[in-house]
Amino acid sequence: MSGSLATGGGPLARVRSIKAKLGLVVVGATASGLAGGAAGLQGGFRVRWALLLAVVLALAVVQLLARGMTAPLREMAGAASRMARGDHDVRVAVRTRDEVGELARAFNAMAADLGEVDAQRRRLVADVSHELRTPLTALRALLENLADGVTRPDPAALATALGQTERLSRLVAQLLDLSRLEAGEVPLHRARVDLPELLAAAAAEARSVGRDVPVVVDADAGLVVQADPERLAQVLANLLDNATRHSPPGAPVHLSAHRTASGVRLEVRDAGPGIAPADRERVFARFARTDTARSAAAGGSGLGLAIVRWVVDLHGGSVAVGDPPPGGGCRVVVDLPA
Repeated sequence: MSGSLATGGGPLARVRSIKAKLGLVVVGATASGLAGGAAGLQGGFRVRWALLLAVVLALAVVQLLARGMTAPLREMAGAASRMARGDHDVRVAVRTRDEVGELARAFNAMAADLGEVDAQRRRLVADVSHELRTPLTALRALLENLADGVTRPDPAALATALGQTERLSRLVAQLLDLSRLEAGEVPLHRARVDLPELLAAAAAEARSVGRDVPVVVDADAGLVVQADPERLAQVLANLLDNATRHSPPGAPVHLSAHRTASGVRLEVRDAGPGIAPADRERVFARFARTDTARSAAAGGSGLGLAIVRWVVDLHGGSVAVGDPPPGGGCRVVVDLPA
Protein backbone atom coordinates (compact mmCIF):
# COMPACT_ATOMS: atom_id res chain seq x y z
CA MET A 1 0.00 0.00 0.00
CA SER A 2 1.06 3.56 -0.61
CA GLY A 3 2.91 5.01 2.34
CA SER A 4 2.74 1.82 4.43
CA LEU A 5 4.79 1.48 7.60
CA ALA A 6 6.27 -1.90 8.47
CA THR A 7 4.99 -3.33 11.72
CA GLY A 8 7.33 -6.04 13.08
CA GLY A 9 5.56 -8.99 14.62
CA GLY A 10 8.40 -10.19 16.84
CA PRO A 11 8.80 -13.67 18.34
CA LEU A 12 5.21 -13.69 19.63
CA ALA A 13 3.56 -12.63 16.35
CA ARG A 14 1.51 -15.83 16.07
CA VAL A 15 -0.08 -15.48 19.52
CA ARG A 16 -3.64 -14.16 19.10
CA SER A 17 -4.12 -12.53 22.53
CA ILE A 18 -2.27 -9.61 24.07
CA LYS A 19 -2.96 -11.12 27.52
CA ALA A 20 -1.29 -14.36 26.50
CA LYS A 21 1.68 -12.41 25.17
CA LEU A 22 2.07 -10.52 28.45
CA GLY A 23 1.89 -13.81 30.33
CA LEU A 24 4.58 -15.31 28.12
CA VAL A 25 6.78 -12.26 28.66
CA VAL A 26 6.41 -12.59 32.45
CA VAL A 27 7.09 -16.34 32.35
CA GLY A 28 10.08 -15.91 30.03
CA ALA A 29 11.59 -13.09 32.11
CA THR A 30 11.11 -15.04 35.35
CA ALA A 31 12.52 -18.27 33.96
CA SER A 32 15.55 -16.56 32.40
CA GLY A 33 16.20 -14.60 35.59
CA LEU A 34 16.06 -17.72 37.75
CA ALA A 35 18.23 -19.65 35.32
CA GLY A 36 20.77 -16.84 35.14
CA GLY A 37 20.89 -16.44 38.91
CA ALA A 38 21.29 -20.19 39.45
CA ALA A 39 24.05 -20.36 36.84
CA GLY A 40 25.84 -17.46 38.51
CA LEU A 41 25.71 -19.10 41.94
CA GLN A 42 26.95 -22.37 40.54
CA GLY A 43 29.76 -20.51 38.79
CA GLY A 44 31.00 -19.11 42.10
CA PHE A 45 29.51 -15.60 41.78
CA ARG A 46 28.59 -13.79 44.94
CA VAL A 47 24.87 -13.49 45.63
CA ARG A 48 24.66 -9.83 44.64
CA TRP A 49 26.42 -10.47 41.31
CA ALA A 50 24.25 -13.50 40.64
CA LEU A 51 21.18 -11.37 41.38
CA LEU A 52 22.42 -8.65 39.02
CA LEU A 53 22.96 -11.27 36.31
CA ALA A 54 19.43 -12.55 36.82
CA VAL A 55 17.99 -9.03 36.48
CA VAL A 56 20.00 -8.29 33.32
CA LEU A 57 18.91 -11.56 31.69
CA ALA A 58 15.27 -10.94 32.64
CA LEU A 59 15.35 -7.42 31.14
CA ALA A 60 16.98 -8.75 27.95
CA VAL A 61 14.26 -11.35 27.55
CA VAL A 62 11.56 -8.72 28.16
CA GLN A 63 13.10 -6.46 25.47
CA LEU A 64 13.30 -9.36 23.02
CA LEU A 65 9.76 -10.61 23.54
CA ALA A 66 8.05 -7.23 23.95
CA ARG A 67 9.71 -5.60 20.94
CA GLY A 68 7.06 -6.87 18.53
CA MET A 69 4.26 -5.84 20.92
CA THR A 70 5.17 -2.17 21.18
CA ALA A 71 6.50 -1.55 17.65
CA PRO A 72 3.00 -1.43 16.07
CA LEU A 73 1.86 1.16 18.60
CA ARG A 74 4.91 3.35 17.95
CA GLU A 75 4.43 3.14 14.21
CA MET A 76 0.70 3.87 14.45
CA ALA A 77 1.59 6.96 16.46
CA GLY A 78 3.94 8.02 13.66
CA ALA A 79 1.28 7.31 11.03
CA ALA A 80 -1.27 9.36 13.00
CA SER A 81 1.17 12.30 12.99
CA ARG A 82 1.52 12.02 9.23
CA MET A 83 -2.25 11.90 8.82
CA ALA A 84 -2.58 15.03 10.96
CA ARG A 85 -0.32 16.77 8.41
CA GLY A 86 -2.63 15.75 5.57
CA ASP A 87 -1.02 12.48 4.40
CA HIS A 88 -4.05 10.19 4.13
CA ASP A 89 -2.21 7.57 2.07
CA VAL A 90 -0.21 6.28 5.05
CA ARG A 91 -0.96 2.69 6.08
CA VAL A 92 0.35 0.32 8.76
CA ALA A 93 1.43 -3.17 7.67
CA VAL A 94 -0.35 -5.66 9.95
CA ARG A 95 1.76 -8.67 10.98
CA THR A 96 0.13 -9.70 14.25
CA ARG A 97 -3.21 -11.32 14.95
CA ASP A 98 -3.86 -10.00 18.45
CA GLU A 99 -5.74 -6.92 19.64
CA VAL A 100 -2.93 -4.65 18.45
CA GLY A 101 -3.22 -6.18 14.99
CA GLU A 102 -6.98 -5.52 15.06
CA LEU A 103 -6.23 -1.94 16.05
CA ALA A 104 -3.83 -1.63 13.11
CA ARG A 105 -6.50 -2.94 10.74
CA ALA A 106 -9.03 -0.48 12.15
CA PHE A 107 -6.45 2.29 11.75
CA ASN A 108 -5.99 1.42 8.08
CA ALA A 109 -9.76 1.40 7.53
CA MET A 110 -10.04 4.79 9.23
CA ALA A 111 -7.21 6.17 7.08
CA ALA A 112 -8.93 4.93 3.92
CA ASP A 113 -12.24 6.52 4.98
CA LEU A 114 -10.56 9.82 5.81
CA GLY A 115 -8.78 9.77 2.47
CA GLU A 116 -12.07 9.24 0.65
CA VAL A 117 -13.76 12.01 2.65
CA ASP A 118 -10.89 14.38 1.86
CA ALA A 119 -11.10 13.48 -1.84
CA GLN A 120 -14.87 14.07 -1.80
CA ARG A 121 -14.35 17.43 -0.11
CA ARG A 122 -11.87 18.48 -2.77
CA ARG A 123 -14.20 17.34 -5.55
CA LEU A 124 -17.11 19.17 -3.93
CA VAL A 125 -15.17 22.43 -3.72
CA ALA A 126 -14.08 22.07 -7.34
CA ASP A 127 -17.62 21.21 -8.53
CA VAL A 128 -19.25 24.05 -6.57
CA SER A 129 -16.67 26.49 -7.93
CA HIS A 130 -17.37 25.30 -11.47
CA GLU A 131 -21.14 25.52 -11.05
CA LEU A 132 -20.96 29.01 -9.57
CA ARG A 133 -18.46 30.28 -12.13
CA THR A 134 -20.67 29.56 -15.16
CA PRO A 135 -23.67 31.79 -14.26
CA LEU A 136 -21.41 34.38 -12.61
CA THR A 137 -19.32 34.69 -15.77
CA ALA A 138 -22.41 35.07 -17.95
CA LEU A 139 -23.96 37.59 -15.56
CA ARG A 140 -20.75 39.61 -15.32
CA ALA A 141 -20.39 39.73 -19.11
CA LEU A 142 -23.98 40.91 -19.48
CA LEU A 143 -23.61 43.60 -16.82
CA GLU A 144 -20.35 44.80 -18.37
CA ASN A 145 -22.08 45.13 -21.74
CA LEU A 146 -24.91 47.05 -20.12
CA ALA A 147 -22.50 49.34 -18.28
CA ASP A 148 -20.43 49.98 -21.44
CA GLY A 149 -23.49 50.65 -23.54
CA VAL A 150 -22.85 47.67 -25.83
CA THR A 151 -26.20 46.17 -24.83
CA ARG A 152 -29.30 48.22 -24.21
CA PRO A 153 -31.18 47.53 -20.95
CA ASP A 154 -34.21 46.14 -22.77
CA PRO A 155 -36.52 43.47 -21.32
CA ALA A 156 -34.68 40.64 -23.09
CA ALA A 157 -31.31 41.58 -21.57
CA LEU A 158 -32.83 42.03 -18.13
CA ALA A 159 -34.62 38.68 -18.45
CA THR A 160 -31.27 37.01 -19.22
CA ALA A 161 -29.69 38.60 -16.15
CA LEU A 162 -32.67 37.52 -14.05
CA GLY A 163 -32.38 33.96 -15.34
CA GLN A 164 -28.70 33.73 -14.35
CA THR A 165 -29.50 35.19 -10.92
CA GLU A 166 -32.28 32.65 -10.41
CA ARG A 167 -29.91 29.86 -11.40
CA LEU A 168 -27.45 31.01 -8.74
CA SER A 169 -30.26 31.18 -6.16
CA ARG A 170 -31.41 27.65 -6.99
CA LEU A 171 -27.87 26.30 -6.71
CA VAL A 172 -27.29 27.93 -3.33
CA ALA A 173 -30.67 26.74 -2.05
CA GLN A 174 -29.97 23.17 -3.19
CA LEU A 175 -26.53 23.20 -1.57
CA LEU A 176 -28.08 24.34 1.71
CA ASP A 177 -30.80 21.69 1.45
CA LEU A 178 -28.28 18.95 0.74
CA SER A 179 -26.00 19.98 3.60
CA ARG A 180 -28.93 20.01 6.04
CA LEU A 181 -30.15 16.63 4.81
CA GLU A 182 -26.70 15.06 5.14
CA ALA A 183 -26.30 16.51 8.62
CA GLY A 184 -29.70 15.17 9.67
CA GLU A 185 -30.92 18.65 10.53
CA VAL A 186 -34.14 18.37 8.51
CA PRO A 187 -36.79 16.55 10.56
CA LEU A 188 -39.67 14.96 8.71
CA HIS A 189 -43.13 16.30 9.50
CA ARG A 190 -45.21 13.33 8.44
CA ALA A 191 -48.85 13.72 7.56
CA ARG A 192 -51.48 12.03 5.42
CA VAL A 193 -50.64 13.05 1.86
CA ASP A 194 -53.22 12.75 -0.90
CA LEU A 195 -50.98 11.59 -3.74
CA PRO A 196 -53.33 12.36 -6.69
CA GLU A 197 -53.62 15.93 -5.40
CA LEU A 198 -49.86 16.21 -4.80
CA LEU A 199 -49.04 14.84 -8.26
CA ALA A 200 -51.49 17.24 -9.91
CA ALA A 201 -49.88 20.19 -8.12
CA ALA A 202 -46.37 19.03 -9.09
CA ALA A 203 -47.43 18.64 -12.73
CA ALA A 204 -48.98 22.12 -12.76
CA GLU A 205 -45.77 23.57 -11.34
CA ALA A 206 -43.69 21.76 -13.99
CA ARG A 207 -45.94 23.10 -16.77
CA SER A 208 -45.61 26.65 -15.46
CA VAL A 209 -41.89 26.70 -16.31
CA GLY A 210 -42.82 27.20 -19.95
CA ARG A 211 -41.10 24.21 -21.55
CA ASP A 212 -42.91 22.66 -24.47
CA VAL A 213 -43.22 19.32 -22.66
CA PRO A 214 -46.65 18.15 -21.47
CA VAL A 215 -46.91 16.33 -18.14
CA VAL A 216 -49.42 13.46 -17.93
CA VAL A 217 -50.57 12.33 -14.46
CA ASP A 218 -51.86 8.84 -13.65
CA ALA A 219 -52.58 8.07 -9.98
CA ASP A 220 -54.79 5.56 -8.21
CA ALA A 221 -57.87 7.22 -6.77
CA GLY A 222 -57.80 7.76 -3.02
CA LEU A 223 -54.10 6.90 -2.76
CA VAL A 224 -52.72 8.20 0.55
CA VAL A 225 -49.24 7.92 2.08
CA GLN A 226 -47.73 9.00 5.38
CA ALA A 227 -44.93 11.37 4.41
CA ASP A 228 -43.61 14.90 4.70
CA PRO A 229 -45.68 16.71 2.04
CA GLU A 230 -43.13 19.50 1.53
CA ARG A 231 -40.20 17.11 1.06
CA LEU A 232 -42.22 14.76 -1.14
CA ALA A 233 -43.19 17.72 -3.31
CA GLN A 234 -39.49 18.56 -3.54
CA VAL A 235 -38.78 15.03 -4.79
CA LEU A 236 -41.43 15.32 -7.50
CA ALA A 237 -40.30 18.80 -8.49
CA ASN A 238 -36.69 17.67 -8.94
CA LEU A 239 -37.66 14.56 -10.90
CA LEU A 240 -40.01 16.48 -13.16
CA ASP A 241 -37.47 19.25 -13.70
CA ASN A 242 -34.93 16.64 -14.77
CA ALA A 243 -37.41 14.85 -17.04
CA THR A 244 -38.82 17.95 -18.76
CA ARG A 245 -35.34 19.38 -19.22
CA HIS A 246 -34.18 16.37 -21.22
CA SER A 247 -37.37 15.44 -23.09
CA PRO A 248 -37.69 16.61 -26.69
CA PRO A 249 -40.33 19.31 -27.35
CA GLY A 250 -43.83 17.92 -27.52
CA ALA A 251 -42.91 14.53 -26.03
CA PRO A 252 -44.96 13.94 -22.86
CA VAL A 253 -43.53 13.18 -19.43
CA HIS A 254 -45.57 10.60 -17.51
CA LEU A 255 -45.96 10.96 -13.74
CA SER A 256 -47.70 8.06 -12.00
CA ALA A 257 -48.46 6.72 -8.52
CA HIS A 258 -49.80 3.22 -7.84
CA ARG A 259 -50.25 0.88 -4.92
CA THR A 260 -47.83 -2.01 -4.48
CA ALA A 261 -47.71 -4.96 -2.11
CA SER A 262 -45.29 -3.10 0.19
CA GLY A 263 -46.46 0.48 -0.20
CA VAL A 264 -46.56 3.03 -3.01
CA ARG A 265 -44.58 3.36 -6.23
CA LEU A 266 -44.00 6.69 -7.94
CA GLU A 267 -42.67 6.78 -11.49
CA VAL A 268 -41.45 9.54 -13.75
CA ARG A 269 -40.94 8.55 -17.39
CA ASP A 270 -39.69 10.70 -20.23
CA ALA A 271 -38.70 10.31 -23.89
CA GLY A 272 -35.23 11.79 -23.57
CA PRO A 273 -31.88 10.17 -24.41
CA GLY A 274 -31.99 8.00 -21.30
CA ILE A 275 -29.23 6.97 -18.91
CA ALA A 276 -26.66 4.29 -19.66
CA PRO A 277 -26.83 1.26 -17.31
CA ALA A 278 -23.31 1.98 -16.04
CA ASP A 279 -24.39 5.48 -14.94
CA ARG A 280 -27.73 4.63 -13.32
CA GLU A 281 -26.34 4.54 -9.80
CA ARG A 282 -23.86 7.37 -10.25
CA VAL A 283 -26.48 9.94 -11.33
CA PHE A 284 -27.65 10.19 -7.69
CA ALA A 285 -24.25 11.48 -6.56
CA ARG A 286 -23.64 15.19 -6.07
CA PHE A 287 -22.65 17.01 -9.26
CA ALA A 288 -22.85 13.76 -11.19
CA ARG A 289 -21.42 13.86 -14.71
CA THR A 290 -22.17 11.19 -17.26
CA ASP A 291 -21.07 10.53 -20.80
CA THR A 292 -24.63 10.54 -22.05
CA ALA A 293 -26.62 13.52 -23.20
CA ARG A 294 -28.30 13.59 -19.79
CA SER A 295 -25.65 15.61 -18.00
CA ALA A 296 -25.72 18.69 -15.85
CA ALA A 297 -24.35 20.55 -18.84
CA ALA A 298 -27.93 20.61 -20.10
CA GLY A 299 -28.65 23.27 -17.53
CA GLY A 300 -29.12 21.44 -14.23
CA SER A 301 -27.03 21.91 -11.12
CA GLY A 302 -26.24 18.22 -10.63
CA LEU A 303 -27.79 18.31 -7.14
CA GLY A 304 -31.45 17.53 -7.78
CA LEU A 305 -31.17 13.75 -7.90
CA ALA A 306 -28.81 13.74 -4.89
CA ILE A 307 -31.50 15.57 -2.91
CA VAL A 308 -34.11 13.10 -4.18
CA ARG A 309 -32.12 10.16 -2.83
CA TRP A 310 -31.61 11.78 0.58
CA VAL A 311 -35.29 12.63 0.99
CA VAL A 312 -36.43 9.17 -0.12
CA ASP A 313 -33.93 7.52 2.24
CA LEU A 314 -35.25 9.63 5.11
CA HIS A 315 -38.73 8.24 4.36
CA GLY A 316 -37.38 4.68 4.47
CA GLY A 317 -37.87 4.19 0.74
CA SER A 318 -35.68 3.65 -2.28
CA VAL A 319 -35.08 5.37 -5.61
CA ALA A 320 -33.49 3.93 -8.73
CA VAL A 321 -33.29 4.35 -12.47
CA GLY A 322 -35.32 1.51 -13.94
CA ASP A 323 -35.26 -0.08 -17.35
CA PRO A 324 -36.27 2.43 -20.02
CA PRO A 325 -39.86 2.51 -21.29
CA PRO A 326 -40.70 1.19 -24.76
CA GLY A 327 -39.23 3.49 -27.36
CA GLY A 328 -36.39 4.66 -25.11
CA GLY A 329 -36.14 7.42 -22.58
CA CYS A 330 -35.61 7.43 -18.82
CA ARG A 331 -37.65 5.88 -16.03
CA VAL A 332 -37.05 6.82 -12.39
CA VAL A 333 -38.81 4.67 -9.78
CA VAL A 334 -39.46 5.74 -6.17
CA ASP A 335 -40.77 3.14 -3.73
CA LEU A 336 -42.21 4.35 -0.43
CA PRO A 337 -43.28 2.07 2.42
CA ALA A 338 -46.94 1.79 3.32
